[in-house]
Amino acid sequence: MTFITKPRLRHPQLKTNGIGFTRRDYEGKVSTLCAGCGHDSISAAIIQACFDLDLQPHRLAKMSGIGCSSKTPDYFVGASHGFNTVHGRMPSVLTGAYLANRDLIYLGVSGDGDSASIGLGQFCHSIRRGVNMTYIVENNGVYGLTKGQFSATSDRGSKSKKGVVNTDEPIDLVGLALQLGATFVARSFSGDKEQLTPLIKAALNHRGSAFIDVISPCIQFNNHQGSTKSFDYVREHNATVNRLDVILGRREIKVDYEPGTVELVTQHDGSVLKLSKLENDYDPTDKIAATMRVQMHQARGEILTGLIYVDPQAEELHHNLGTVQTPLNELADDVLIPGAEALSRLNRSLR
Repeated sequence: MTFITKPRLRHPQLKTNGIGFTRRDYEGKVSTLCAGCGHDSISAAIIQACFDLDLQPHRLAKMSGIGCSSKTPDYFVGASHGFNTVHGRMPSVLTGAYLANRDLIYLGVSGDGDSASIGLGQFCHSIRRGVNMTYIVENNGVYGLTKGQFSATSDRGSKSKKGVVNTDEPIDLVGLALQLGATFVARSFSGDKEQLTPLIKAALNHRGSAFIDVISPCIQFNNHQGSTKSFDYVREHNATVNRLDVILGRREIKVDYEPGTVELVTQHDGSVLKLSKLENDYDPTDKIAATMRVQMHQARGEILTGLIYVDPQAEELHHNLGTVQTPLNELADDVLIPGAEALSRLNRSLR
């Protein structure tokens, strides 16, 4: 067996970020995915986002399930925490880790097979509970590891590499995330790093459930004429609602918002989303309008990309449960196990 490793040589003039790390410090192992896979472009965008945000690698906890997409956390931020779960169970493992240690930054990476099929229930409950996480689905519309069968996100009428037509209705994870209460919902294309990187940066700084659906063509099984998730199809049918950048704020910023100008949405943690709107009538804080816009473009056969919805007043699971600020994994037994009398008081209060 041959292992490919990256050289340890470090050029003395590599650009560093605010905490002295180079972009190379946020890389991982050499990818074993097919050359040209869109998933590698997503990994590159994550690396760039972490570098730009001055994120300390040991503060990142990356989780995944099973599939081509779930292999990718091995290819970025090698010095972070990581856990590869069983098929479809990443959200519950991430939720448990988050409840135990709220001080880490949680990034879940999954695929359309991992999240929209066997893990659909897990996906739904992690979103609706408001787990403070960035949840990225690398969506290629096929089961790449098992030779290209249609996945649950394959569009009705799309063709497989062998010419088979899909007759099932697709699951739209963006529409589902909106319905379930995600407070940050976006979609992008793996080949559009200029749009994807700021979206990831914004999601990592968002407080609450942040979901990004990334169309990532499978070059082996789903990048052909007839596929609705090929490179050519996405480029020809991409409808972008906005372009954004992320500014890490130090003070409150107030502006008068006018159609066609710039809107700054201040997050609870101090970060700011800077939205350069291409459409005069699009407001990403209007959940009903966002849901209608997704369905409208879907009916046209278009792929809506950009920041689709954000709730600037979002809360997350620890706040909703009223837990203490100290991470639960740092509490002593006398606090975690208060004794029989405390349990009796709790039981009496429920009668």
